[in-house]
Amino acid sequence: MPTKTKMLKMFMIVAVAAIAFQPADALRRNATTNAGAGAKVGPASDDPLYRAKTLRAAADALGMVRWSDIGAGSVRLPAVDAVNTMEIWATGTTYDAGQAYKTEYHAAIGYNPPAMRVEMTRTPAQGSGAAQHTIQVVREKYAWDESEIGAGLVPGKGTATPAMSAVSSRLLQLWILPYGVLKAALAAGDKTKISTENGSAVVTFPLGGLLADVMVKATLDANHEVARVETRTDNPALGNMITETEYSDYADHGEIASDVKSPGHIVQKQGGHPVLDIQLKMVDANNPYLVFPIPENVKKAAIH
Repeated sequence: MPTKTKMLKMFMIVAVAAIAFQPADALRRNATTNAGAGAKVGPASDDPLYRAKTLRAAADALGMVRWSDIGAGSVRLPAVDAVNTMEIWATGTTYDAGQAYKTEYHAAIGYNPPAMRVEMTRTPAQGSGAAQHTIQVVREKYAWDESEIGAGLVPGKGTATPAMSAVSSRLLQLWILPYGVLKAALAAGDKTKISTENGSAVVTFPLGGLLADVMVKATLDANHEVARVETRTDNPALGNMITETEYSDYADHGEIASDVKSPGHIVQKQGGHPVLDIQLKMVDANNPYLVFPIPENVKKAAIH
């Protein structure tokens, strides 16, 4: 039986292949025709060609897919998903129990394996208070907090505190980023449905694994960029999975241009309450070297 790592690699190959069978310009034209203002395709289209066109247009809008017209004879090199690892630096406001905090935000992101490390330094927006520094990590089925980056891997170097109850909520943040939305929509296959709402293309699909009870609804803007992501669940144990996230001001925010576009402004609500409002300062989308090793005490905590 294939390991989870092999299965994930197989999924990525299939995911890229699913959007690889038509030229980009044609897909943009067709997606615009099908998902433009006033278009009516029913509550949810099951047409696999239309689904592939819509997701391909969204991937192209983000700059996720790399193509080559160079090949031997009639053979064309395959498409490559350009987003595997990424770093984000931002500043803005986060909220905890209704209190606002001025926040410096740094996220390291990986999709193979799925992992995310979020480092924040927060100070109360009103009144006085000491700065709070946190590092929250998730990788696959493990979650932990670090006292410093890489804590718990070498004796005497920081502390890694297991946070297994946070696995699902942290994984969700990875998969509702625009890049995660498209990867997960492709992985969902024919469970992914495309419809229109107020003239905009809407992509609806279930997540998998630990988030199998979560449904995602992603709305694309006129440029096929992911503008809004809503998640819902009927599982009362996953109440914190109900989120609304808005993405805007897309651009290449890299210090070194990568042609990968990212949202400049991210606003998120959870259960109807604000949790995040940040402006991106810089993004490294050139697949930086990022690792998320799991401390031994975290592995042991997951067993128990």
